[in-house]
Amino acid sequence: MDWQARFYPLDLFPSMSARIETLISAHAFQAVELVLEELKAVGTPDLQAWAFAHKNVFVPLGSEIQLDAAAIEARYPDLMDAKGGYQSADAYVIAMARLKDWAVVSQETSANEKRNPAKRYYIPDVCRDLGVPCINLLGLMRREKWAF
Repeated sequence: MDWQARFYPLDLFPSMSARIETLISAHAFQAVELVLEELKAVGTPDLQAWAFAHKNVFVPLGSEIQLDAAAIEARYPDLMDAKGGYQSADAYVIAMARLKDWAVVSQETSANEKRNPAKRYYIPDVCRDLGVPCINLLGLMRREKWAF
């Protein structure tokens, strides 16, 4: 969710916000509420402000998501960040996408694309293993056929 700070700042991509708002209105852009907690811990001030202004994006953890996320964490314990001072949302994001038959949108790269990966599994690795589509924000733009 660091797209605003690192990749597509809204001062350079002002229409990006409107496009994302359209997805939000259609309930096609959601995340589990743990993502909001993660953003409180590590998000930039601008991203935190955006997230708090869009709390409807963050949905409660239903029992199905919790059960599936627990199974994902058990199978891929390295997915969790043991050093983080917060509950990692990664497994829950993947579980939500899998249960809704959606794609995960993440800027993370696969472990095999990193020079010295800190862990064996990142979101794209687990998604690939589980058959859950995983795209980055540019992939979302292409999928939605956005042109700027």
